[in-house]
Amino acid sequence: MAALRAAGRTSLVDSAVDQLRAQLAEGEWSVGDRIPTEHDLAQQLGVGRNTVREAIRVLVHAGLLESRQGNGTFVRSTADPSAVLREVRHAGARDVLELRTALEAEAARLAAERRDTHDLLRLRAALTTLREEGDRNADADLALHLALVAATHNAAFIEVYRFFSTQVHEVLVEALGDQEMPPVDLDAHEALVAAVEAGDADAAERRARDLLRVPLESVTALTARTAPQDGEPGKDVR
Repeated sequence: MAALRAAGRTSLVDSAVDQLRAQLAEGEWSVGDRIPTEHDLAQQLGVGRNTVREAIRVLVHAGLLESRQGNGTFVRSTADPSAVLREVRHAGARDVLELRTALEAEAARLAAERRDTHDLLRLRAALTTLREEGDRNADADLALHLALVAATHNAAFIEVYRFFSTQVHEVLVEALGDQEMPPVDLDAHEALVAAVEAGDADAAERRARDLLRVPLESVTALTARTAPQDGEPGKDVR
């Protein structure tokens, strides 16, 4: 294994994480391989074992490594999910909303086909909270959409959406700045929940697309208004 650079003094754990992450990306270890011991890594990085232990914990949480008690630490994946996170953060608001529409349309279809009594109660409770809290309560709106995705009973879908939904909010806030999105359409949310309750997959998918059409059109219109004029830079809300 190639020697790693000694980590600097200012953010030792971050430096160790970055260097181990780079080794994984460069193929230093393959999926299923056991990585060197904490002692060996500490020597190669020029840091203490506690720093290495914390860096490994970060990469385990990120899904790149897997610790097996008594056996060591193994490579679980060399595909870095943080790269996806960076790309989402750099994407424009329109791009993010288009992806969200695709995800939620399929989620609505699956939810209509698979929902159970608990899912319907959770959806109704989230809808009631959204109406009571007001049409601009982002947390209440997110809770309803998370309940919809949970009703798919697809663990991978749920995890991806939970991760993605946080980034959606951050991208929109950064891209739109002082510009306001239209208020949440409560009736459209009601229609979506009703379609899921009825078990009508086609209607649920349509309702999900309809629900996100207005914010997508608003972002598209804002894009046109903020486009560069006569060579001047404009705000990126693609």
